[in-house]
Amino acid sequence: MASFNLDDYIRKVPDFPKKGILFYDITSVLASPEAFKFCIDKMVEIYEGKQIDAVAAIEARGFLFAAPYAAIMRIPLIPIRKKGKLPGVTLSKKYDLEYAQAEIEVHSADVPRGKRVLLTDDLIATGGTLNAARSLLLEGGAVVPEIFGIVGLPFLNYRQILDPTPVTTLITYDSE
Repeated sequence: MASFNLDDYIRKVPDFPKKGILFYDITSVLASPEAFKFCIDKMVEIYEGKQIDAVAAIEARGFLFAAPYAAIMRIPLIPIRKKGKLPGVTLSKKYDLEYAQAEIEVHSADVPRGKRVLLTDDLIATGGTLNAARSLLLEGGAVVPEIFGIVGLPFLNYRQILDPTPVTTLITYDSE
């Protein structure tokens, strides 16, 4: 693929969702068919040839990247949702966000025991949400060989929280 600058498609919004936070907005990636296709193509390229049995995605923007990847690779998509959004038997986990507290759930029946599940989100900041999601998948009996995101903010130390699971992002920002 020709040279492509993903940074050109990441909008930086100061003081959102609260003062002092610089928000890296991927909606401009979604608004560009070229940028969106670049992200999906890179995801396929990175994980092609690796044993990935399913992809799990964090609500809601993680779904946008994991769903086309799952369709292309012909593997199941496992949605990890905010508490109260899934009917039936779920596994749940509370966790701290960069600026709040939350809880996520997954259908326990959707977690493939003993299978390798790629965990995906749009942006990796502190790693709290992904750590909680990884815990849910592991609790359900899956293996989480890698974590994937479009944007990574390593200055927020997500690698410390997500170790030893390898983390891959398409673009990183080393400071606000």
